[in-house]
Amino acid sequence: MEKAYWNKAEETLERSALRKLQLKRLRQTIDWALRTPFYKARLRKSGISSSRDIKHLDDLKAIPFTTKDDLRECYPYGLLSVGLKDVVRVHTSSGTTGTPTVIYHTKEDIFRWTDLVARCIVATGAGKKDIFQNMMSYGMFTGGLGLHYGAERVGMTVIPIGSGNTRRQIQLMHDFKTTIAHITPSYMLHLYSKLAEAGFAVSDLSLKKAYLGAEPYSENTRKKIEELFGVDAYNSYGLSEMNGPGVSFECVYKRGMHVWEDAYIIEVIDPRTLEETPAEQEGEIVFTTLTRSATPLLRYRTRDLAFIYEGGCKCGRTHRKISRITGRTDDMLIINGVNVYPSQVEEVIMRIPQVGTNYQIYLEKEGSLDKLVVKVEIYSKMFKGDLRELDALQERMREDLCASIIINPEIELHEPGSLPVFEGKAKRVVDTRQKL
Repeated sequence: MEKAYWNKAEETLERSALRKLQLKRLRQTIDWALRTPFYKARLRKSGISSSRDIKHLDDLKAIPFTTKDDLRECYPYGLLSVGLKDVVRVHTSSGTTGTPTVIYHTKEDIFRWTDLVARCIVATGAGKKDIFQNMMSYGMFTGGLGLHYGAERVGMTVIPIGSGNTRRQIQLMHDFKTTIAHITPSYMLHLYSKLAEAGFAVSDLSLKKAYLGAEPYSENTRKKIEELFGVDAYNSYGLSEMNGPGVSFECVYKRGMHVWEDAYIIEVIDPRTLEETPAEQEGEIVFTTLTRSATPLLRYRTRDLAFIYEGGCKCGRTHRKISRITGRTDDMLIINGVNVYPSQVEEVIMRIPQVGTNYQIYLEKEGSLDKLVVKVEIYSKMFKGDLRELDALQERMREDLCASIIINPEIELHEPGSLPVFEGKAKRVVDTRQKL
């Protein structure tokens, strides 16, 4: 398989040279952080008043973790390390409290971020000849703009349609011979279900690759997308606190996502003990920015769960790889005392050939107990056969889920198009239990 790089020297640095570069950039980041009110106070409590106090990469571990709550408490300017006149862009994301987290970028920050995204794109074997249709939302959400800038940097033809308007998406894919789609996995599956209605078949399209992101999904969902469209689907990972897309991406070998370690220091910790996990053991990802001057973040707890792969990669890149995101520490559901991640449910049901392109998980109270209902769309031909086949399918799903999550769920089978469709991030879980 041909090896392609955006910047071979940076992507194939020897590990020792990469660590030296990380230390140099960490010291610079400490200097940037000391200009912010938040980190100035925090670092001095940790005995760090200058970048000269950082002698080794391990010195980073003396610094407390940064959380999303810290970012909210610093709103709006507590983490800004440059003058406002030097800021060229602001991205925010809000949570349940309503107080946004805000990330500022200088012109140089945007340039460096875009370069990381370009690396990701080229790592998948894409290039100037590709037609890139960006179906992610634009605006304060970083996914749309991040990949847009990266695709332009590579030299692709970019169709900046954004999310929604499925019929028009399909028409443009056909007319402009789109070869790469940037899209949420749930919307990709929905798009397939609407192809015939729009008057097209997969064979009418020129699609070769799909960049999937913005929501958790299972390996079986990726395989389903690849089979339905006949494409290579690539896992990607990013979060607005670390710029957005471009933190890590799969290469053509699709065995883990390369983290660009010259731009981020990655740690994986046990979210309960906060201690570093052993190699290839799942834990919570923690990142430190190394190349963003306007909003440096030190040891940011992402709440995302994954592990770091041991060993190198056949593509020649030396930057370590992480597994797909298996869930979030704050997405975990506790059902009658059992811990369940939505990704576990998806992993099971997407293995079943009769399952269509949409599902939802409902949680409700039945007396004093929690009740789990999994609503699944199945292909319409199933409703035209023997009812015993439907009963058998329901029972298979129930047994498979029970074996995986130790919860006995209720299974509802639905016709295609009957469950809610989300053009952005899919809302897979509906929890109607009373919050005490």
